[in-house]
Amino acid sequence: ESDTASEISFQFNKHKKTPSIGSHSSDMASVSSVSGSVLSVYSGDFGSVDAQGTVEFALDYDEKNREFQVHVSQCRDLAVVDEKKGRSDPYVKTYLLPDKARMGKRKTSVKKRTVNPIYNEVLRYKIEKMVLLIQKLNLSVWHNDPLGRNSFLGEIEIDLASWDWSNRKLNWYPLKPRSLSAVNGVDHRGVMNLSIKYVPPGSLGKMCPKNPPSGEVHIWVKDVKDLLQLRPSGVDSFVKCYVLPDTSKKSHQKTRVIKRDTNPVFNHTIVYDGFHTEDLKDACVELTVWDHEKLTNHFLGGIRLGLGTG
Repeated sequence: ESDTASEISFQFNKHKKTPSIGSHSSDMASVSSVSGSVLSVYSGDFGSVDAQGTVEFALDYDEKNREFQVHVSQCRDLAVVDEKKGRSDPYVKTYLLPDKARMGKRKTSVKKRTVNPIYNEVLRYKIEKMVLLIQKLNLSVWHNDPLGRNSFLGEIEIDLASWDWSNRKLNWYPLKPRSLSAVNGVDHRGVMNLSIKYVPPGSLGKMCPKNPPSGEVHIWVKDVKDLLQLRPSGVDSFVKCYVLPDTSKKSHQKTRVIKRDTNPVFNHTIVYDGFHTEDLKDACVELTVWDHEKLTNHFLGGIRLGLGTG
C-alpha cells in the first residue's frame, strides 16, 4: 500500500493546511490535491443545530465530603434534531475548565424522544474548594446518536469564582451557542499518518475478471501518534471513517481497537467502491479517533479531507 500512494501526516489542531501528494504508481490514479480541515473539537462536535431552550439546575459544595455537586433538574423547548420525527434524545454534560483531562467530564442519562427532558440527577466532583474556585463550569446539552455523531443543543458557562454559594435553589438558564473556551478547554492532540488513492474503473486488470463500472477509494490508516492519555494504562483507540455527505451505515467503517497505546499502529486499509472520477469533487473523507469503552466511546480528535466540501 505504501508504495502506491504517498503518506500524509495530519495534526489534530485548529489550523488548516493543504498537503501535497507526491509520486504515485503509473497504474493507479490518486487524488492529485487534497484540502485538509483539521478538527479540534470535543465529543460530538458534528451535526450541531441552533441552540434554543432552557436548562434548570442548582450548584452546591459539600464541605464535609469536599464534593462539588451539579443538580440537573430538567430542560425545556430544546432544539429538534430529527425533524422528520420531531424528536431529540438529549443528555446533559458538564466539564470543569480549564481541566483538560477526561476526569473533568460528567454526564446524565439520555432521555429519548423528548425536547422537555426531566433528569433529577446529581453530577459529582471530588475537588478541593480552593481548586474549584479557579475553574469554570461548562454545562452543555447534547442529542445522543447511536453512531456517535452527537449534536450540540446549547450550553451555559459559569465562572465559579464569582458564584453565590449561598444560592442552592434550582434556577432556569437560557442555553447559548458554543463558546470558544469550551472548545479550547478540552485537549485534542495527535498526528495521523495516512494515504488516500482513487482506483479508476478497469485498472485492476487481470485481478478482476469483469472490470467494474466504477472505481474505488482506498484509505490507508497507518498510525496515530501522541494521543491524549486518558488513563494510566494509556488509551484504547480506534479510527472511524465516513465518506461525506453519506452518513449511512454503508459509509461507516472502522479499524480494530488498539489497546493501552498512545501511539497506535493500525496499518488498516479502508475501501469504498462505487466511485466515479466526477464523484470525488463532492466527496469528503472524515476520519475520527475514539477511545473505546464498554458503555460509550470518547472522541479524541479528527480530520476531514476532500477536494470539495463533502
